[in-house]
Amino acid sequence: MTRPNYAVVAIGNAIVDIIAPATDDFITDNGMTKGAMQLVFSPEEADALYAKMGPGQEISGGSAANTIAGIASLGGKCGFIGQVADDQLGQVFGHDIRSAGIRFDTASRPGQPSTGRCLIFVTPDGQRTMNTFLGASHYLPAQALDRDLIADAAYLYLEGYLWDPEEPRAAMRAAIDVARAAGRKVAFTLSAEFVIERHRAAFHDLIEHGLIDVLFANEAEIMCLTETADVEAAIAAVRAKVPLLVVTLSEKGALAIAGDKRVHAPAAPVDKVIDTTGAGDLFAAGFLHAQAQGSDLAHSLRLGAICAAEVISHYGARPLVDLKTLA
Repeated sequence: MTRPNYAVVAIGNAIVDIIAPATDDFITDNGMTKGAMQLVFSPEEADALYAKMGPGQEISGGSAANTIAGIASLGGKCGFIGQVADDQLGQVFGHDIRSAGIRFDTASRPGQPSTGRCLIFVTPDGQRTMNTFLGASHYLPAQALDRDLIADAAYLYLEGYLWDPEEPRAAMRAAIDVARAAGRKVAFTLSAEFVIERHRAAFHDLIEHGLIDVLFANEAEIMCLTETADVEAAIAAVRAKVPLLVVTLSEKGALAIAGDKRVHAPAAPVDKVIDTTGAGDLFAAGFLHAQAQGSDLAHSLRLGAICAAEVISHYGARPLVDLKTLA
């Protein structure tokens, strides 16, 4: 097996985040569940909600793309596979990710639908409520995969959010086959409870067949996956089935379990939580970057916590400082 040239290559939604402050009443009045993510299925619905937003910031996003941006900020060599439309937001996304030093060669999709966007409302307590229109990301075909790039990365990182639509789901299955054939590791993040509810059987199938080397989840997601009401029972049900299980515990830190080894690390301190958007994404960035460098679990958890603390201290799901200076 040849030594990989890339630390991580990710496949995920290529979307642009539009972030604006909002009140709790606004969240309730517009039928949203505070702190959750819901899909917007039509451009008309996305436009109507966008019209209600106050002044906002446009920042390239997408869960796996945010993780890759964090790894690049840490100095890792990485790539991203995701589809935008041939429109203005698609140009914004492409510029942002390439300017961070990330390899991004996926061709833009002509015509409709437009580039995906995520309308994020941040309440005064820092909680983010997301409304995602996947747009062109929804139609990423297996033919768009750069198989040589996937085979040349130590880790293939997949986001559960993109498992929902049929075309990218088939693309990710094909990518797993490429990575496994090349002797690389596959990392998977469960992303959200609504994704798990829709695809629990498929996720269990991936786990049972040994196709996931690193599984990322938060407390709610691991309990949802196992349909248990106790996080320890959920962990016990999964830990023997994946080589490495990583569970984030919000303000209680995070833990990593590999075989009989269990390591916990506290959350990194932050002066004030401004926006929790991207906390899990940047935690995964720090953890995977450290793992790709051969670090132990304790250091990997600490670096993940440091990256998560940076991103929740400001608006947006990507780091505003060079993470190498914090690491």
